[in-house]
This record gives sequence, structure tokens and C-alpha cells, in this order.
Amino acid sequence: MDSPELAEVPERARLKMADIARMAGVSISTVSRALAGNPLIPKTLRDQIVEIAQTHGYVVNQSARSLRLRKTDTIGVIIPLVHEAGQMISDPFFLEMFGRLADEITRRDYSVLLNKVVVTKPGWLDRIIQSHRADGLVLIGQSTQHEALNLVADTYKPMVVWGAQQPGQRYCAVGSDNVQGGRLAAAHLAAAGRKRIAFLGGVQAPEAAQRFEGYKRGLAEAGLPFDPALVVPTPFTMDEAQGAIAAFLATDVAFDAVFAFSDVIALAAIGALTEAGKSVPGDVAVVGFDDIVLARHSNPPLTTIRQDLASGARSMVDLLFRRMAGEDAPATFAPVELVVRGSSV
Repeated sequence: MDSPELAEVPERARLKMADIARMAGVSISTVSRALAGNPLIPKTLRDQIVEIAQTHGYVVNQSARSLRLRKTDTIGVIIPLVHEAGQMISDPFFLEMFGRLADEITRRDYSVLLNKVVVTKPGWLDRIIQSHRADGLVLIGQSTQHEALNLVADTYKPMVVWGAQQPGQRYCAVGSDNVQGGRLAAAHLAAAGRKRIAFLGGVQAPEAAQRFEGYKRGLAEAGLPFDPALVVPTPFTMDEAQGAIAAFLATDVAFDAVFAFSDVIALAAIGALTEAGKSVPGDVAVVGFDDIVLARHSNPPLTTIRQDLASGARSMVDLLFRRMAGEDAPATFAPVELVVRGSSV
């Protein structure tokens, strides 16, 4: 075997596995197995090859390795925002959910590839899958893409979606009881003596539609009429939501409470109400949905419907890895909880 010290060392930037093999006096396949920690290669030789690679700055070509092994050690996280193109990844809900997912994924020694989808054409999800850049996919939300998700579900198993249960759904989803959350919010506000409860948000995405349905059920159960004039289409971004709520206030439609689709919209409502000279909860009580970290630190602290994002992220990643292993892991949905703080009482 040639001595590593006597072998010619190529320029560092161009070092290839063949160069390591020549310096160690072994075959390329032996180098490949040694760098992968294969126990079939004697430990002394493995250590020698690793030392040569480290000394000369050799870096494994991950793209080539992925092609060879058909494994990327990467999980794709997709945020579909077809229903709300202006919503940013810096949205507090997305930041918290993505952070929790990333913690769970990296704990399993996988990397994370983030993809925001705003404009879609038929087959957009197939193209992401066929790029082979990830071993599995996690989607934060369904947006308006329920049918696109269903289309790939029969042939692509390693995919888990955060969202609502839909009729005829064939993909694996993890989520919360959105209808019950809407009911709890409306019931809480009605029990506090509020009679004119506005709903702030959109109803295009499945989770939003279910929360809206729960809101209407809660009104009916409390003996309060549903008034379409109290349904305020509201963007999901903080600044745009605050503008929409300010415009609603200018219509002089009477209301004494708000149930918002999300905590972000609820916090925007508190801002708009405060700017308009109204007190929260004195003039208007406010309830959000999610219980993001900001909810407990707002002024006043936000009453909200809590969905356990930490548990949801763990469930999503666990189900994904089970499906990557060939298991037909089922969808799961968790209960929600009313968390009463100063914005409603």
C-alpha cells in the first residue's frame, strides 16, 4: 500500500474520492464504504482513510450520494398559501409550527428543506415529489389544495398534512377540532353577556371554514341569531387585517365581541380597536385561535382557543417516519381548549 505522505496530493478544491483512493492505495469502493462507516472495512483502514479525507479537506458530494442511495436524509416542509398569497413565512403561527417541526426532524438527524407555494399549476405537487429532493413531505395547511393532495395520496405515501379532516380525504392529516373550537369561542362570549359577536377571517381554507361553522353553531346553541353583517372577510397578515378591521369599524355596524380565525387576526383586532378609542374587553371582547406565544404577552393577554402545536408537530413527524418505513399510519385529530385571559373578561 502506498504511503499517504508519498502520494501526490491534488488541489484541495478538486479533491475527489478517486484521489483519496489513490493516496490510500485502495479502491474507490473501499473509500466509499470506509467513509460511510461500513464495518466490513477493517477499523484500522477505515480510520486511515477518514484521516486522509479530513487532512486534505475532502467533503462528500451529498447530491451524488443521494442519487446512489436514493435517499436524501432531508424532509421537505411545504407551506401552501394559494388562498392568501400575501401571507409570509414570518407569520407567528408558521414560525412556531415550522420551528417545532424542524426540532423534531433534526432530532432524527435529517435536514429540512422549506418551500412556500403561492402560485400553483396542475401537477405542482407531483413536480416537487419527482424532484427527489426530500425523502418525505410535511405540509403546514391545506390552503385550497385538497384535491391536489388527494391526487398524489394513492401513489405517494410519505406525506403528512397539518389541516382539517375533509370528506373523501385520502391523505394523512394531523390537526385539531376546529368546529369545537369555534363553538367554544362563541359560547364563552355569549356566556359573558355578549350579543353581537363578529367573525373575523376568511372561509376558503378548510380550517377556516370549520371554525366559521363552529362559530355559527355556538351562536345557535346560545340562542343568538346569525347576522351576515358581522362576518368580516379579513386577510391573515397583521397589517392588512388591522386595516380591514378599521374599515369595518368605520361602517358603524354594532358589535360587542370578536371571534377571530387566528391569534394574529385577534391581535390585529385589539390594535384596531385601541386606535379607534375602544377598550378591550370593556367595549369589545376578543377571542383568537391557536395560542401562539404572542397571545399570552399581548395587552391585554389574549383569550384564545388552544391547539397543542408541540404535540401536533411531534405527531406529524412520527407519522411521516412511520409512513416512510412503509406503514399505513392513519390521520389523527386532537381536542382543543379554551384559554381565558384578559381580552374577554
